[in-house]
Amino acid sequence: MRKNLTLLLGPPLAWMLIHATRLTMRLTRVNARVVEQLRDAGRPYVHAFWHGQLFLMPFSYLGPRIAIMISAHSDGELIARTMKLFGHGWIKGSTTSGAAGALRGAVRALRAGTDVGFTPDGPRGPRHQAQMGAIQAARLAGAPIVPVAFAASARKVMGSWDRFEVPMPFSRGAFVYGEPIEIPAAADAEQMEQARRLLEDSLNVLTARAELAVSGGSRADEVGGRHV
Repeated sequence: MRKNLTLLLGPPLAWMLIHATRLTMRLTRVNARVVEQLRDAGRPYVHAFWHGQLFLMPFSYLGPRIAIMISAHSDGELIARTMKLFGHGWIKGSTTSGAAGALRGAVRALRAGTDVGFTPDGPRGPRHQAQMGAIQAARLAGAPIVPVAFAASARKVMGSWDRFEVPMPFSRGAFVYGEPIEIPAAADAEQMEQARRLLEDSLNVLTARAELAVSGGSRADEVGGRHV
């Protein structure tokens, strides 16, 4: 009974909280041309971001349609239902549960023209350590990976494994988009590992850039951003 009530009420409440928080914030997008160019070219891609930065990530997406890779456990269903309210789809599975089916679903979605959202360190970590799922999906589908990071000038950091970040109302926020990562279709194990490390390093560098964009010591335009 309690679980059903949570699944019924939790997603709309989360949706309202996320929207209300975003409406009070001044957001900056840095290097958004990367995803805009892929969108305009009609080329699907993997939208990759750290699990702990999920809260405002629905607003980082600028394309026509996306399906988010979300684990099948109860917390995952809460997230999936919330993402549905933003108009986003859901691919069930993760690196720890239903991995093969999730990978097939991601590849099918990308080949059909739908972008796919990945949290490379989810659903259980280790924090800020990329797993191989996004790399495998991108290689099999012939799709690029775009790493995306977010930071807020004021936030509540939760005690969860991912140190989940909840931006405070009226804070400044920044999305920073990295250059696309391409994985050759014939990539061997060494090349796949290089791509995994590149994704991990890129997300950590972009997180640092996002922190800089919202810091009191640097203006957003100094890192090439624009306000939204």
